[in-house]
Amino acid sequence: MDGKIAALCNERRTDWDEVLQFVTFNYNTSIHATTKQTPFEMMHGRQVTLPFDQQKEIISLTQDPEHSQKIRIYLEKLVNEARNNIIKNQQQYKARYDLHRQDLLLKVNDLVLVKTRNVRNKFDIRYEGPFKIIKQLGIKTFIVQHVKKLTLTRQVTMDVIVPLVERWNLIQ
Repeated sequence: MDGKIAALCNERRTDWDEVLQFVTFNYNTSIHATTKQTPFEMMHGRQVTLPFDQQKEIISLTQDPEHSQKIRIYLEKLVNEARNNIIKNQQQYKARYDLHRQDLLLKVNDLVLVKTRNVRNKFDIRYEGPFKIIKQLGIKTFIVQHVKKLTLTRQVTMDVIVPLVERWNLIQ
């Protein structure tokens, strides 16, 4: 969305607040890949009427006692379709993620590095350690202790751990 705002702004990016309503309208009237619906239709139960749409018939507003029921049923149908599309896309994302994912086989006393948080620039240290795994709490959760600073312990998950291989193990 910020790319669209940047494309419509002036070079100095000082008029972003003037184009925000147009970008928001575009977002709300575009079909989303996950839900296969527009947010406007999901909210109001109908397609948006754009200024350049031509009306071919005269609209008469009559009181239809079944109208609110029809709208409710239509909105429920849209929500169910969106929910099914979201579940389907989540399964596709999971399958795509799992395709290249390998679970690390770590155990107590293994040496690891821990990814640092809030890396600010290119030359900052990305990993801290070495740490030794002292306890496994769950399938992907560990308690690690710094090898030199024994008072430094942390609870970490598998996504921030990199196994440390000692060089003498590689030579043998």
